Amino acid sequence: MKVTKENGDNQQVVLTIEVPVEDWSKAINEAVKRIANHVNIPGFRRGKAPRRIVEQHVGKEAVLDEAYEKVGPKYFNEALKEENLDMATYPAFERVTVEEGKPLVFKAVVTPKPEVKLGEYKGLVIEKKVDEVTDKEVDEHIDKMRERHAELVPAAADAEAKSGDMVTLDFKGFVDGEAFEGGEGKDYPLTLGSNTFIPGFEDQLVGAKVGEERDVNVTFPEDYQEKKLAGKPATFKCTVHTIKHKELPELNDEFVQKVSVFKTVDELKKDVKEKLVKAAETKAENEQRVAAIDKATANAEMDVPPVMVDDRVHQMIEELAMRIEQRGMKFEQYLQYSGMDLEKIKEEYRETAEKNVKTDLMLEAVAKAEDIKVTSEDIDNEIAMMSQMYGAQPAQVKKIINEQGRIGDLAVTVMRRKTAKFIVDNIKAAE
Repeated sequence: MKVTKENGDNQQVVLTIEVPVEDWSKAINEAVKRIANHVNIPGFRRGKAPRRIVEQHVGKEAVLDEAYEKVGPKYFNEALKEENLDMATYPAFERVTVEEGKPLVFKAVVTPKPEVKLGEYKGLVIEKKVDEVTDKEVDEHIDKMRERHAELVPAAADAEAKSGDMVTLDFKGFVDGEAFEGGEGKDYPLTLGSNTFIPGFEDQLVGAKVGEERDVNVTFPEDYQEKKLAGKPATFKCTVHTIKHKELPELNDEFVQKVSVFKTVDELKKDVKEKLVKAAETKAENEQRVAAIDKATANAEMDVPPVMVDDRVHQMIEELAMRIEQRGMKFEQYLQYSGMDLEKIKEEYRETAEKNVKTDLMLEAVAKAEDIKVTSEDIDNEIAMMSQMYGAQPAQVKKIINEQGRIGDLAVTVMRRKTAKFIVDNIKAAE
């Protein structure tokens, strides 16, 4: 095999790979046998038709394609090893000479992973900031519990609606003096201050009384999903039918016993404070962990190929589309309703994608420098966690991963996690 390497655009490398004529001829003969074993040729048992008949039946190009598809990847992988290249993305191939009796020649355009020059990653000084839990926060948490058990009580006949009240109303919207489709509602329930309507709408109903008619003047946001209304001023003629106030239960031992396993207010407050303290500690640890990885990434030097960032953006959009569709909505519908377009989302994701790529490259470099390995036990533990998440048996999950050829990707994920833990475990406490 002969390999020639040239530098291409955007940090790419072009490999010209030449397969010896003897190996190419052998691959062609093996391709003929495979095809003969898989097609029905009248007058011949499978695998018994001579080469001339096989080529007449499927065409010589099909034979050469079959041979190339088998031999090309093998020699490409050997070329990567010979040139000591680690691919960042899937390569693009171009056939140059695919003829019998001549060496097979093809090109592969490869984007290698960039060289990473590690900076400081061990012994990083990262402060862990644990927020103090105050009595006020405890009271606010308990007030939320009271909110969840609040009752809606009809307001007095002459009461004015205030923020937090539930009102029912009729409304009809007009733009340029004309009613528009979708702008009308009857006995519509609305919690004032919930910000579920157009900005400014709910605020203008504060102070209204039952039976009162009000004109609410608003302007539709520029990015409103209905393009015909975006940015336009509108008037909604509203009539309030009912007003209900939230009535919170009194905080006493009886309430505590009703909503928890505790018997007294003091016991509940003590438990809430302990949980908030634990949550504050967990939050501080997570923030310290993220800060350490970010600092190790910032300390490393690398020139990330644009295609790696493009691929990560594409992956992030695919994941977003999958989450949207799991909620029962088509991705195209989401774009339409949110007023977003694909190019805008790509641009918004680009900075995060670049940061994520740099972090992954840094972690891989640290793993290599520290000889961090992924064992079969690590893989089994990861599969066990995945099986618990999906409610399946570990053997089933492992079988699916192997069938999809994703065991390598899983190993990389585990390796990065182990390496991140190594960096975090070596943090030095700030004085």
